[in-house]
Amino acid sequence: MMRFGPAGYPSAGKTPEGSLEYTKKLGLDCLEVEFVRGARISEDRAKAIGKKAKDLDIRLSCHAPYFISFNSDSEETRAKSIDWVMDTARAAHNLGAYLIVIHAASYGKTPETALPSVIAGLTKCKEMLDDEGIKDVVLGVETMGKLGQFGTLEEIAKVMDEVDGVHPVLDVAHVHARGRGCLKTEEDMQNLIDQFFPLCGDIAHFHISCINYGEKGEINHLPLDTKEPDLQLLADILEDTEQECNFICESPLIEEDAVVFRNMFPKYRS
Repeated sequence: MMRFGPAGYPSAGKTPEGSLEYTKKLGLDCLEVEFVRGARISEDRAKAIGKKAKDLDIRLSCHAPYFISFNSDSEETRAKSIDWVMDTARAAHNLGAYLIVIHAASYGKTPETALPSVIAGLTKCKEMLDDEGIKDVVLGVETMGKLGQFGTLEEIAKVMDEVDGVHPVLDVAHVHARGRGCLKTEEDMQNLIDQFFPLCGDIAHFHISCINYGEKGEINHLPLDTKEPDLQLLADILEDTEQECNFICESPLIEEDAVVFRNMFPKYRS
């Protein structure tokens, strides 16, 4: 089964509940709640939104704050990074969201410490989640688009070797940008999926968009009609897969392009 939806609440919905209803009317069935500036939501409010999503059969995930950096030079930032992950995971638990998306670290001045720092930070988060009895939230580490950021599939696999409950989030455009336009052919895309699916767990969580890039990788996200990369290649590869997939659209047209991508699959086309 495949699900498609926006990164964030579509503005046409006015309220979270209204946005969920609007998302459903478009024929979409997942949504990523954007806590990128902080997970500030009460338990009661989160549970109310989660109930609405469940009633509409919309699968929720959450995006953790952008400020997380387990490899920061600042001890305070490293400690706060654990807090930011935990705040997001608690909110996700109350929402009934199955996964949180994490930008784990930048390489900074000490790229050699990035991997052990991410492992240490996420190990602490997992221990705290276990202590609090939160076992229903996956820690999703995102593939990153800038060369100065931690987050290749190879690096995430090494984190998974050391920390239970971690899975990769595949941002296809980020991989394309980091490789300065590396996803040009169906073979390129197939090789990426062959690397991702053995790591992804029960649900393969994707971010989809197109992207502008330069020598240092990602610059900004673009609509799907720019075909950088051409996501029809991805849809063609996955048309007959038995792997369950969740596609979150991060293009500037979050709900419109989620529909565009869904319609690249003949069996999901409305």
